[in-house]
Amino acid sequence: MVNILFFLKYFVVLIILLNVSCSSNNNKDIEYIDREVDDIYNSAIDFLEGNKYFKASIEFEEVERQHPYSIWATRAQIMGAYAKYKTQSYDAAIAAAQRYIDLHPGANDIDYAFYLISLSYYERINDVKRDQTTTNRALESFNNLINRFPNSKYSKDAKLKLDLINDHLAGKEMDIGRTYINLTNYLAAINRFKKVVESYSKTSHVPEALARLTELYLYLGIYDQAKVYAAVLGHNYPKNKWYLYSYQIINDLKEDVLNENKIDSGIQEEKGFFDSLDDILNIFENDKT
Repeated sequence: MVNILFFLKYFVVLIILLNVSCSSNNNKDIEYIDREVDDIYNSAIDFLEGNKYFKASIEFEEVERQHPYSIWATRAQIMGAYAKYKTQSYDAAIAAAQRYIDLHPGANDIDYAFYLISLSYYERINDVKRDQTTTNRALESFNNLINRFPNSKYSKDAKLKLDLINDHLAGKEMDIGRTYINLTNYLAAINRFKKVVESYSKTSHVPEALARLTELYLYLGIYDQAKVYAAVLGHNYPKNKWYLYSYQIINDLKEDVLNENKIDSGIQEEKGFFDSLDDILNIFENDKT
């Protein structure tokens, strides 16, 4: 029993000594070492050029910590934001870039800080089936950059990325619209497809949206609206696959109804319906020629 107590006491003392030793080593690791500003900054740049972005970020922070009032500290702030962006620490990059904007609103490279913020949102755009909050923030940020600095060299890239963002958001609306179709909630689906046509008119999703609207209005018996969207589709996208899709849908619908109405009286009752289908098919036929 005495031996057990002895070994327990020895073990406890050993742990305490090890903790003291580790604490001492940690203190040595974080010991302040006075360094020249150009030495720290150049070290950060070397890490940056060597793709060691995390180390570069630490060194840029060290520039500001040791020499907060130097011109290098100002430069280190924006470079540090970039280093954080490269490590995919996007929230930290946004915070660093925003801090640079707040502290140096008149800086020559202030447009780059806005660009970094936009990129940090853009890189996190989710699949269309997921929440699009970050996508909308990227949209707002790039628009803010373009509005503030229309002649900036970063605005050209921002405009290209805006096209991709709008296409992505239109894709989200299309995905929701298709889901509503599967749920037979046609009015809700129509609202989604109309939003694509009206708000995202330059995106790649417009032909499908027009085709879906033509199809849904036909099913709902609102033929005049179906004709409107069919006309827009046929005139603007005559060779698009969704043009062919709509033409086939309408033609098949006409044939199905004819097959169900074998007697003349039945056909006469459907005359208004057939006239509407023929009008839409004529729109497509005319656009073909």
